[in-house]
Amino acid sequence: MISQTWLVTGGAGFIGSNFVRWVLEHRPDVRVVVLDKLTYAGSLENLRNLPGNDRYAFVRGDIARADDVAAAFVDHAPTAILNFAAESHVDRSIDGPRAFVDTNLCGTFELLEAARARFASLSPQEREPFRFLHVSTDEVYGTLGAEGFFTEETPYAPNSPYSASKAGADLLVRAYHRTYGLPTITTNCSNNYGPYQFPEKLIPLMVLNALEGKPLPIYGDGGNVRDWIFVTDHCEGIVRALEDGVPGEQYAFGGSSERSNLQVVDALCNAIERLRPAADNEAMKRQGLDDYHTLKSFVEDRPGHDRRYAIDASKSLAELGWSPGHTFEDAIAQTVGWYLENEAWRRAIQDEGDARARQGLSTETKGAGE
Repeated sequence: MISQTWLVTGGAGFIGSNFVRWVLEHRPDVRVVVLDKLTYAGSLENLRNLPGNDRYAFVRGDIARADDVAAAFVDHAPTAILNFAAESHVDRSIDGPRAFVDTNLCGTFELLEAARARFASLSPQEREPFRFLHVSTDEVYGTLGAEGFFTEETPYAPNSPYSASKAGADLLVRAYHRTYGLPTITTNCSNNYGPYQFPEKLIPLMVLNALEGKPLPIYGDGGNVRDWIFVTDHCEGIVRALEDGVPGEQYAFGGSSERSNLQVVDALCNAIERLRPAADNEAMKRQGLDDYHTLKSFVEDRPGHDRRYAIDASKSLAELGWSPGHTFEDAIAQTVGWYLENEAWRRAIQDEGDARARQGLSTETKGAGE
């Protein structure tokens, strides 16, 4: 019996679509409504063949448009809102920051306003389970040195238009709890990887390039370090925060898997070699290459590239009972296997546009509308 309706914004994107699948598989009492603008990184291909399809609905709309948000709330009366919708690629935010402010900051504001109005209309009994969960990033904290970790208490110090727009949204969510009593929760995560990730991001970009025998571009010296979390571990953490978290609190999710970009690329080359040896890859054979590692290419670094991120997730363990369930090595192999097995998805996503062109190299103004 369906007892809850969760409105998932950005549910056609990478993390959002994995979350939708997880919920439909593990929470039979939940109906999921996806609200998504279907930008370049959001695709209905990510929502094909869902489990529990009878408990799923899709609404095309822009969270930055008050009318779109209001219609979704009126038509579906959500008991919880989970905001995954975001422009998320740092390189794109350097080239065109306006879209990041519009979606990440203004869109979050429109959702908060709609949630505040709905919350005010509920009876005391209906208010009890109502939640607004905002999904954010560790990038709001800036950069770390060689040691130390981000925690929920780390001061915000964003260094890119993307992270600044997410930081502003986080603070709005905090303010709506403190000012209006809206039961909000914010989660901050480290770098996600797994199925359905758009090929502009490091891991799917490297996998697809390697399969096609193309260069594997590594920014700078390859020494920038990120903590990596498998997407389904992150999704489970979000559900824990939604169901067991305290309104007004913030929870950080990390994978305890720090790797430099160069280490990630080397791990991917090794995983691809095990599953599709270079000697059997026609694209590699045409170039006389028999080792994916030879495709590595160091390129100009991103402007303002943060050196290191790492999350201390001990609060989530202590208060939510959450910890990552996958090692980096096992999940990387699983991820590479998924991309190899889902060629139809790869082709469909690539047919929608060039996902792998380099961006974010210039800091010059490109135009008032950018």
